Amino acid sequence: MIVLFTDFGLEGPYTGQVQAVLQQQAPAIPVINLFSDLTPFDIQSAAYLLPAYAAGFPPGAVFVCVVDPDVGGDRQGVVVQADGRWYVGPDAGLFALVTRRAQSVQTFRLPDVAGASPSFHGRDVFAPAAAFIARNGRLPGGCEPCAAGTRADWQDDLSRVVYIDHYGNAITGLRTTGIPETATLIVNDHAIKRAQTFSDVPEGEVFWYGNANGLVEIAVNRGRADALPGIRVGAAVDI
Repeated sequence: MIVLFTDFGLEGPYTGQVQAVLQQQAPAIPVINLFSDLTPFDIQSAAYLLPAYAAGFPPGAVFVCVVDPDVGGDRQGVVVQADGRWYVGPDAGLFALVTRRAQSVQTFRLPDVAGASPSFHGRDVFAPAAAFIARNGRLPGGCEPCAAGTRADWQDDLSRVVYIDHYGNAITGLRTTGIPETATLIVNDHAIKRAQTFSDVPEGEVFWYGNANGLVEIAVNRGRADALPGIRVGAAVDI
């Protein structure tokens, strides 16, 4: 399957144009729209979401990953093969945590594509490469081994909110394996204790829990965590 992981949004033409290329070039391959509403331009937040959510997909899955504020600039397009999955996109830090946590990693530079729009590599460069890989199980021609950016300055876990979901829950870049169950989180002076799940707290109460993808998430039972002052993407999370 091909999996979309972008900040393109569902409104407007961008996600649809990428899907149209994939349909034309890999018509027999299912396309899964995993994220289309990543925070625009926020490469670091997306980088901590990617390994947590990619882990639920089988080996051979091909991810089209685009959060690309420097499109058309000096950053190169790459294909990363990590633990049997393929990741196609710009090398600007988006794959830093995937490659750091993987047991097996290979990285390749994508060749330039004649006629590609300088402002829409997602459609003209990354989608065709992903379609080729999904059809053939191998790299397209012209790819060469390269060293991808590792972002050694980024910590193994990110102590901040990286995504607000449809329900207003605030997903962090912290993995639950590194947080004691007795921990209290502090976000903008809100002291937040852990619960197992929503029904364990009264309606309207804020809590944190380990979500289904292994990340620490802040929620309000039958409410919205992002309605609380200061709980937003980028907010620092103290333990």
